[in-house]
Amino acid sequence: MATPNDLYLLAVNLTRRCNLNCAHCYLDAETLKHGSSDELSTAEVTDLLDQVAERSRATMVVLTGGEPLLRQDLEELVAYGTALGLFMVVGTNGVMLKDKRVQSLKAAGAMGMGISVDSLDPEHHDQFRGRPGAWNKTLAGIEACRRHQLPFQVHFSVTERNAGEVPAMIDFARASGAHVLNFFFLVCTGRGESMSDISPAAYEQVLHQILAAQDSSEDLIIRARCAPHFQRVAHQRDPHSPWTRIQGYEGGSCIAGTHYCRITPEGGVTACPYVPDEIDNIRQRPFVDIWDTAPDFEKLRKPQLGGKCGNCEYQRMCGGCRARGLALHGDLMAEDSWCAYRPQGGAILEPFVETPATLSWTQEAEQRLSRIPAFLQKMVKRRAEAHVRGLGEREVNAEHLHSLARRRFGNDGPPRVIPKAPTIAAKIPIPEKKA
Repeated sequence: MATPNDLYLLAVNLTRRCNLNCAHCYLDAETLKHGSSDELSTAEVTDLLDQVAERSRATMVVLTGGEPLLRQDLEELVAYGTALGLFMVVGTNGVMLKDKRVQSLKAAGAMGMGISVDSLDPEHHDQFRGRPGAWNKTLAGIEACRRHQLPFQVHFSVTERNAGEVPAMIDFARASGAHVLNFFFLVCTGRGESMSDISPAAYEQVLHQILAAQDSSEDLIIRARCAPHFQRVAHQRDPHSPWTRIQGYEGGSCIAGTHYCRITPEGGVTACPYVPDEIDNIRQRPFVDIWDTAPDFEKLRKPQLGGKCGNCEYQRMCGGCRARGLALHGDLMAEDSWCAYRPQGGAILEPFVETPATLSWTQEAEQRLSRIPAFLQKMVKRRAEAHVRGLGEREVNAEHLHSLARRRFGNDGPPRVIPKAPTIAAKIPIPEKKA
């Protein structure tokens, strides 16, 4: 049974070094070129992975940076985590993904790459990323992943300037062969403080677009990240939407400190990249002890929200962005002013709570469930058991899970294999330049 502090996702910033100069980066710009002399060693990262795997092998570990491909031990770390049974993913700008590196990462066991593409206009992407020619190199990296059958996700950071590209970005991700398209919503901290965040009105509009696309997509998983309002919008659109915590879906809410945290290159532990204050350091104290007992994490797991968030009927589903509350009001529990919703005074909506299983699961079905990312397992388990009860049966087997996957994604099931297709560049819907 899931607990309030199950670790679904762990981001490990391996380095501050980067080959780009992104305007929105939350890391210190002065160290991006040369990094830090105090970065976690290979042994320190593998010890961290040991602790995580001992706790739960369902955790997804994202090795990121800076630019993680600048770490010479990246493949070693991926292979080590994979051998422990962890879901190992690499978050990259894609510029360094040449054929040889893609092959070595695949051989090491990487489940996939998360590749950032912030506009279909090469000039805008290059400006956003701070390097001329970055767009072409990133697309070449995507091509290399597809060529060598290494699964990848596309990460798109939504701003006021590029919000109009959302439909085209969905078309691009599908044409490129991506398995997942993640829309990230910036929180104005770090170097992002100099940027204007997306307006609340545009924020709402984009979330509606994402949900509409997600409901109709069979060959591409479309998700919102750093956008807890997603849960509220999903419920407003459809009270029975599968994409809410009421139905057991944890991926669309803020999981900072509850099911997710970040490790800095020097071993600091923070609730998320946009909350800069370090809670502790894995060089001083075992990570699992920090995760289980740190008062700041406990505060996030039992939040006492202020302002309109504390009066909102969606507070248990959404809860607002805590980093934005901190950035705008200096208080982690303050209201998220970027939410356009005004509480209606209704009863607080409660998330789905697992109860002791009344159905049995075959070993094969349990194995299949364990291979699903942790933030989806509760939802999938709930739907599978409801499906089996509806059939009048008492045991969940692998065929039941196959049936649900076909119902959601069509006969081919969830996207797994990168399709063979013409080069991506030939299929990209490039936005027209404004006069």
